Parts: sequence; C-alpha cells; structure tokens
Amino acid sequence: MLEAARAAGKGEAMARLAEDYPRGPHDQPQSMCPAFGSLRVGLRMRRVATILSGSACCVYGLTFTSHFYGARRSVGYVPFNSETLVTGKLFEDIRDAVHQTANPDEHDAVVVINLCVPTASGVPLELLPKTIGGVRVIGIDVPGFGVPTHAEAKDVLAGAMLRTARLEAEAGPVARPREMQEGLRGVSLIGELFPADPPGIAALLAPLGLSLAPQLPAREWRDLYGALDSVVAAAVHPFYVATVREFRAAGRPVVGSAPVGVEGTAAWLEAIAGAAGVEAARLDDAKARALPAIRAALAANPIQARVTVSGYEGSELLVARLLIEAGAEVPYVGTACPRTDWSAADRDWLAARGAHVQYRASLEQDMAAMKEVRPDLALGTTPLVQKAKELGIPALYFTNMVSARPLFGPAGAASLAGIVAAQTRGRERFARMVSFFDGVGTPDGAGYGFRERPVDPPGFRERQRKLRAAKAKAEEAVGT
Repeated sequence: MLEAARAAGKGEAMARLAEDYPRGPHDQPQSMCPAFGSLRVGLRMRRVATILSGSACCVYGLTFTSHFYGARRSVGYVPFNSETLVTGKLFEDIRDAVHQTANPDEHDAVVVINLCVPTASGVPLELLPKTIGGVRVIGIDVPGFGVPTHAEAKDVLAGAMLRTARLEAEAGPVARPREMQEGLRGVSLIGELFPADPPGIAALLAPLGLSLAPQLPAREWRDLYGALDSVVAAAVHPFYVATVREFRAAGRPVVGSAPVGVEGTAAWLEAIAGAAGVEAARLDDAKARALPAIRAALAANPIQARVTVSGYEGSELLVARLLIEAGAEVPYVGTACPRTDWSAADRDWLAARGAHVQYRASLEQDMAAMKEVRPDLALGTTPLVQKAKELGIPALYFTNMVSARPLFGPAGAASLAGIVAAQTRGRERFARMVSFFDGVGTPDGAGYGFRERPVDPPGFRERQRKLRAAKAKAEEAVGT
C-alpha cells in the first residue's frame, strides 16, 4: 500500500510522515487504528466537523471506538466502491460532502481524514478548497502504513490545525481566545492530560509570573491562537513533532519533559524559567513553594515494589520517573512512541537509575521483559495485561488505569501509590488462582463438557500430520 500511495502521487506526503514518525520493528501498528488519534482530536473540539474517507469496516470500527470514548456527535462518512475510487468520483463525492457540511453558523472547520485505501489510491485532499464561506477545510492522510501509533496521529491533525492558525495570525487580526488572561505571559502545554493536571501545573507556574495558555490538542479553534501567543511551549508528551515545528516557526521556544516528582519538577521549572527569561528570585520562590509539598506526598505514599511500565500514550517515561522517586524499582520502560529530543532528559534520568528504556517497543519486547523481570506489578497494554494475569502477575491497563489519574505536582505524587499497593497485595491470590485453574482454557483443555483433559486417540496427531503433508504436496503439484 505504501508503494501504491507513492505511485498514486502521495510520495511527498508519505515522505513527510516517514520523517516525522519513523517506524519501528513492525511495518504496521500493534495498537488500535492510528486514525483514531486524529478522529479523537477533531471530535473533542467545539464547532469542528469530521468526515472520514475509508473502507466501511474501518469507519465502523473508528466511530464505534470514538463513541465508546465519549464522543457525542456524528461523524461524516463518504462511501466508495471500486468504480468511484478508480474514476476519481470519490474525490468529487468528498468535495460535495465538504460543501454540504461547511456551514459557518455551525462550524469553524471541517476535517477530512483519508484512511488507508483512499491514501493508497492517491485521493488528493490537498485539492479541496482551503475555506468555504469562512469555514476552514483541513484534509489529512492518516494511513496505518504511514503513522505507527494513534498517539502520533493526534499530532498529524493538531499540527495541521496549528499551521493553518499560525498562517492566519501572520496574515492579520484573529479571534480572541475565550479565556485569555491579560498581562500574564503564558505557557502552552502539548499533550492530552488528565483534567486535574493543567490546574496543578498552573499553580506551579504562578510564582514565576506565568500563566497557563490554551493547551494542544485544543478544545476550539480560537484556542490555537492563544497557544501560539504563549512565550514557551512545553512538550509534556514528546511525540508531537509537527506541533513543535509550528511553535518553532512562530518563534516560540519548546521545553521537554514535565513537572513530575521532586527532581523532575525542579528541572522543569528551571527549563521554563530559562526559556521565558524569569529572574532567579522568582524561580527560587517557585521551587520553595512546590518541592516540599511534592516531597512530603512522596514520603507519605511510598511504593515498595518492582514494576515494569509499557504503553502507547507517550507518558510512560514520566510515570516511570514518578514510580522510582516514590521508591519503586523499575527495570524496564517500553513505549510505542519514538525517541525524540523532548524525552531526552527523562531517558537519561531513567538510564542513570538502572531502567532500560525501549522506544518503539513491540508487544513481544514488552512481554519478554515482563517474563524476565517477573515484576510485582506490570503496567501495559491489554494483551500484555492478559498475558501477565495468565502468569499470575498482577497487571493494570496503562491507558484506563494510569493515564486516568493526575501525574504532576503533589496530586501526582500521591496518585500511583494506592493502585500499586492494591494490586501487589493480590499477587498471592493470583498465584492460587493460576494453580487452581492450571490447564483450564488452554489449547488442550479449551471448550466445555470435559471433566478431565481430553486425550487424543492413538496415532491421531501423526495421521493428521501426514494428511496435511499430502494435501500440501497435491496443491503444489496443481500449482506447477
């Protein structure tokens, strides 16, 4: 499909995706369809309509997942068949759908997302009009063979929107952000964060004389202007390379890592203060206010456990840092996201404390590390959690159980201890369950109605092997 996309005129787009999101050991994603990330960004914005162009089964799966995660609006869909795809009628249908959707009374922007088949067929979304009656039209290609994770697909749309907003701001006056604070210089956070984290970060910034600018991905179009108006952008999630590129084009410095734990918070405040030109006295005051409370929270919530961390959200390194500062042993950290400059400080900090950091980690690597380490608790993706529980290892799904908690400041320092303690207390119970159900539900013991493990008739497996070999030989003879 990648070669087909290049042959169909998408070579430049594929080259850009390959540069921004280099692939890892696998040539296709191991998590959900990447386009879900872009779809999610658009659906969470006010006055933004989204139209999908792709196979019906893909669109069904994406819309199902989006509504499962709380979307409360319709998703447009432009169906196609072989004829409309080959003749170019599909592009005309997309253009008609955009014109029908672009109502300035209802929308600030219409997002059109090409999935795998339209991208491989060269459907040229770049030929769509840039605006229709004042409504912006944003067309992006998010194929599974070009974007490795759904996390990075968030950046595809966030970066495309920020670019359009930056060009508008450079051209003249733009709409005022809804909650813009006069007289305060802002810091824009890059990454989807737990709702309680931005106010906590705002409290850390206040002694520096800085406020919180709108974060990206944004909640409405005018927030993009507010984000660009910041004095510093903070790449809390380190994979937003297209978004960072637009901030840099706007002349804004970008700071990596995040205010996690005592050491992480101190280093982050220093980086923010340096980028924003904040005087030393303010920085000392900010540290004096924040660090003792975080240190006390960590001391009150110690973690005595060996934990492996893996996931595809982009915050895995930050979670590992917090666990280590709380007293945990973290020998392995795997993230499906790529290695970038914005996680360099976290990578170095973890490596200095004996943690192996695996970027573009595959499920196989995560499982191998878990089996080797035999942790007290494994944080990871759904299949890893399933395997861990089969082995009697307590495990938690990273996305729903870890990302759904505060991570920064004193609240973050106290958030993980409870779930780690609750899960590790159940290890002995897991061991009893594995022993009790040994062999049940596994290949030879799967199914219902057996009081004991089924026994093959004598010679059954050998007869089946010979039948398979004879069938393969016959097929080979016919083929030649």
